[in-house]
Amino acid sequence: MFTGIVREFGTVDAFDGSRLVVAASETAATAAVGDSVAVAGVCLTVVERAEGRLAFDVVPETLGRTALGRLEPGSSVNLESSLRVGDALGGHVVQGHVDAVGSVRSVTPEGDSRRVWVDAPDTVVRYCIEKGSIAVDGVSLTVAAFDDEGFEVALIPHTLAVTTLGGLGPGDEVNLEADVLGKVVERLVAARLP
Repeated sequence: MFTGIVREFGTVDAFDGSRLVVAASETAATAAVGDSVAVAGVCLTVVERAEGRLAFDVVPETLGRTALGRLEPGSSVNLESSLRVGDALGGHVVQGHVDAVGSVRSVTPEGDSRRVWVDAPDTVVRYCIEKGSIAVDGVSLTVAAFDDEGFEVALIPHTLAVTTLGGLGPGDEVNLEADVLGKVVERLVAARLP
């Protein structure tokens, strides 16, 4: 489990389609083999750790459901180590289980901040509510608006500076995870219907 509060940028060192190696000084110093790390919002297991680098195995299921396949050496990725008992929950509950890949519709400057519209499938939009939570490439964000095709988020200068979201442009693909609480409520309500 994660919070969606990105702690570090990582840089893809190598990716052959199944083994992803990420250079990450802070996360690599604290993560151990077997630990979960959110990489661009995708929960992956550390399988090797050496000299400021973490290695992860990425299976076809993960490649088919996420935008990780677009990564190449030099790509920046958001990193967050898994939540530990006693850690502050500064964002929202994020599982690292990507629901869909979205596409940036537009990026509009708004003073020092930006408004970003993301086109998303119904499997994500159906859980969007104004002022609700959503994770975009692992970053906990608040839905500012939504329509039938996607949702809008407002990115503050801090988020633009410390996550990969500051580099987004129209057409860019992003990993999306809807708020798990909405999914749980939907399931509970459906179970009670005749």
